[in-house]
Amino acid sequence: MSMDIQGKVALITGANRGIGKAIVESFINHGAAKVYLAVRNVSSTAALEEKYGEKVVTIEADVTDSNSIKKMAEQASDVDVVVNNAGILIARSALSADVQEALEKELDVNVYGLLRVANAFSDILVKNKGALVQLNSAASIKNFPDFATYSASKAASYSITQGLYWKFKDQGVSVLSVHPGPILTDMAAEAGFEEGGSVETVAEGIVEALKDGSFHLFPDEMAKQFEGAYTGFSENIVMADFSG
Repeated sequence: MSMDIQGKVALITGANRGIGKAIVESFINHGAAKVYLAVRNVSSTAALEEKYGEKVVTIEADVTDSNSIKKMAEQASDVDVVVNNAGILIARSALSADVQEALEKELDVNVYGLLRVANAFSDILVKNKGALVQLNSAASIKNFPDFATYSASKAASYSITQGLYWKFKDQGVSVLSVHPGPILTDMAAEAGFEEGGSVETVAEGIVEALKDGSFHLFPDEMAKQFEGAYTGFSENIVMADFSG
């Protein structure tokens, strides 16, 4: 299902920096009527509020807190597009001493956070024939040993995203699964990445993928290498309808 961001109302979690901030700016540049900035620290969006005025509305939200997400949905009941961008990366191998603690934290944000957001906004998205965008990762289809727990959490979020696609499909709601490679953000820098794609590439890719009605988006150079190898499996397994 195709969606043009022109005139739409959007909500973006983790909207204050990195990919989330770039998505905000891209959506507004492409004519979004309003963008909700869902963040834990409401003062962190001051620069966006100053730049875009009434086109942005800051909402305090924490994807690890179900009550916070339910309240957010009540405040943003007019949304057409929900972008679940908030996520964390903890650089741990499967043999790290604190591997279980790291995985539990990443699952809480990267997987349970998606579930909380999707369930809180499901009725709204169905009513408005909207779209749900989930920021997954190239690591969702390949485990990187120094980021084993992050890869596992993103594999789980990708699997949940597929489930959401099939549940929403007949209700007129689009679902987009975004799979960037390393992107130059603060989170990537903290993890030790010195090279990567731009946040603008991801943001602009989302706008185009929504317009095309795509399910997968591999936006940057490294991600497109994954896409080339993954396409056959995706077409014949992931996107195949086994319900019959």
